Amino acid sequence: MDTATTHTAMYEPAGLSSAEAENIRKENGANILEEKKQKFIVKILLWVVTPISLMLLAAAGLSFAVGKMGNGWIILALFSANFGIRIWHEGKADKAIAKLQEHLTVYSRVKRDGTWKKLPSKELVPKDVVMLTVGAIVPADAQIISETNLSLNESMLSGESLPRSRTVGETVYSGSFVATGNALVTITATGNHTYFGKTLASVEHTKKRSALEQDILTISRFLSIFAIIVITILSIFLMSHPGIKLIEVITLDISLLIAGIPVALPTVMSLIISVGVLELAKKHTIVRRIASLENLSNVDVLLSDKTGTLTENHIRVDDVAVLVAHDEKEVLRFAVSATNPAEENALEDAIIEKAKTLSISSLQQQKFIPGDSQRKRSTAIVTEGADTWTITLGAPSVIRTLCKFESPEMLKLFNKEVSRAAQRGDRTLAVAARKDTTEEHDLKPIGILFLSDTLRPDAKETIAAMHDEGISVKMLTGDGIQIAQKVAKELGLNGKILPRSVFDSLDTLPAVMETADGFAEVLPKDKYLAVETMKKHHVVAVTGDGVNDVPPIKAADVGIAVKNSVDALRGTADIVILTDGISVVHDAIIDARKVFMRIYHYSVYRISESARLILTIGLIGILVGKYPLTTVQIILLAVLNDLPIVSLAFDHVYTSHTPETIDVRRRFFLGTTYGITGVFNSMLALYIMLFMFHLPWGQIQTLFFLKLVVSGNFLIYVAHTEKRWFRYLPSWQVIVAISSTQILATLWALSGWFTTPVTLWLVGFIWVWSFIWMQTSEIGKMLIARFVKAKAGSPQATSIAT
Repeated sequence: MDTATTHTAMYEPAGLSSAEAENIRKENGANILEEKKQKFIVKILLWVVTPISLMLLAAAGLSFAVGKMGNGWIILALFSANFGIRIWHEGKADKAIAKLQEHLTVYSRVKRDGTWKKLPSKELVPKDVVMLTVGAIVPADAQIISETNLSLNESMLSGESLPRSRTVGETVYSGSFVATGNALVTITATGNHTYFGKTLASVEHTKKRSALEQDILTISRFLSIFAIIVITILSIFLMSHPGIKLIEVITLDISLLIAGIPVALPTVMSLIISVGVLELAKKHTIVRRIASLENLSNVDVLLSDKTGTLTENHIRVDDVAVLVAHDEKEVLRFAVSATNPAEENALEDAIIEKAKTLSISSLQQQKFIPGDSQRKRSTAIVTEGADTWTITLGAPSVIRTLCKFESPEMLKLFNKEVSRAAQRGDRTLAVAARKDTTEEHDLKPIGILFLSDTLRPDAKETIAAMHDEGISVKMLTGDGIQIAQKVAKELGLNGKILPRSVFDSLDTLPAVMETADGFAEVLPKDKYLAVETMKKHHVVAVTGDGVNDVPPIKAADVGIAVKNSVDALRGTADIVILTDGISVVHDAIIDARKVFMRIYHYSVYRISESARLILTIGLIGILVGKYPLTTVQIILLAVLNDLPIVSLAFDHVYTSHTPETIDVRRRFFLGTTYGITGVFNSMLALYIMLFMFHLPWGQIQTLFFLKLVVSGNFLIYVAHTEKRWFRYLPSWQVIVAISSTQILATLWALSGWFTTPVTLWLVGFIWVWSFIWMQTSEIGKMLIARFVKAKAGSPQATSIAT
């Protein structure tokens, strides 16, 4: 037997009772890393000192100062409404995040009341006895009581990626995970008292912005600078006119800043992403790292496991080949004796289930060494009466080297059965044993187990759909080449299926990876190499379920932990899938593209609206020497224009056939076209009101307010799609929000509440005028679509309805 067998055998101490654990928890608290939460009053104060809140309060204060009490109270009411909406939104977001976290709860096997129980790790307390198996995260600081072949990956603590062996008496730390073997440990510290908890408390956390977030903030910064420049020029010009007071100009300037600077841009972007994340959660997809949503929309290569992703993940023993055993039952009896239910290994579970069905009991285990990617077998020392047996269960290629075949015919039979399984598309596990020894050599080949896992019925169709959408799917499996080729053919993967030997030649690997559709007999290091190779020219997503998948999951642009993956992988992955199948991965990519498109359309709209508002008011102020809007109208305009934008988070969109990238040039042309169209129609409307209708300035201000609201909201119909607006209307949520806003502005104009009232026919004129100029914006969009070529991979290159 290998050196692992010299380690200390496992034994089971009594552990704590539930009452004892509860008493200790009352003293030490739950096993969670408690973050310093801001008090509610502190949150309120921080919200009050945000730029938008300070500007609203300043505008209200200045209105009171100049004696415009009504304006001041209206602005305060708008401030309160904005404040309330923010509290509601953040509260809803916090609840949503808490709900998502419930899906990612880590469980531990704990000895309580004399029996092994599976409990949430947050319920652990010092002195608890915990069982650690391969892939388990160490849930708290603990001391090793007993172990077998134990090694831990402590990269989260030390940065060292190679596993380190640990033995009895040593301390293991929260945050590390089991790479090989198993152990019993006693918890010594929990929560913030752990080494990791103390270290985390001393570290200053910084948020790394994604490229999309940086793009949105760049837009906000540009528009803010543009607004300040225009407002400064306008203020200087107005102050040169006699009769205009400085305090009135400052009040109007602050109001224009509120309306012109897209302070809601980052908030709306965050809301769109949050809604997207919640929609994914409804489809059993949990996004652990928000920034990965952007990468997911750009994925063009998926490196997929076979089991659980392309198959049903219901492995069963289909056949048993008898070698030196008396019959199939004896083969199964030896095989089940080399398993451990605590390991939660899918292949071993299939054997346990088969043995249970046939009422076959296992032999008494004295020692068990779990299988891993290096050993490729599990080993047990068992007793049967006075006899001692060493049994090993694992990959036929490994078991073959440990066996002593009685004759060439037996070796030939062994190889024949392995080939027969491959031709059927079945995986195989060989079982071998030797009596009266603890050495793992010269074993007798007992038999071979055939294990099958049915392909998912939707796998072939989904792979074809992903190919149509610019995503290349490549299968990576540890199965033999014959099995891999058979499965690939059934899935419609018609490219080459190659053995793992191709990974030994780094010079030719990039070209091979581009043309092949799958790889067989893949080792964990090969999967990591595949990710690193493809990342050089692609955005790569990779799926995994075992502890050996941690390195490639970390290396990938998007790491996806599939259903039933080990805790260590779930804690590392960007996205966790809670159900089986490649269709879930496909849906996640499409939904990520939807989020991208909503943000893109909103940014186009926001650029044009801010530019139109600032430039229009600036030009009119310089030409006429007056503000075309009152302070209240400007602030109300800002609120009414932002309310429908929130509904864009629920809009349906066209998603592209290819991974998404931001086409800055095209967005600039669209935003500029919409903005110039708005400025031109505003100036023309002003001319008509002044020199054809001969309206007083108070009514002109009311009509201008109404026009900016109605036409601004009409623009959403145009900007939300690359199609003709009437052929692809927004979602009902967006239509209701737009209509409600326009109706509110219309009623405000007709009522004359804190403004000059206008007649119904003037309101009708503004509605018709706005609708006509909406078509002009539509024509501009069509001209850009015709003459400004979209960048490959941009949202406009090729699209499909969703």
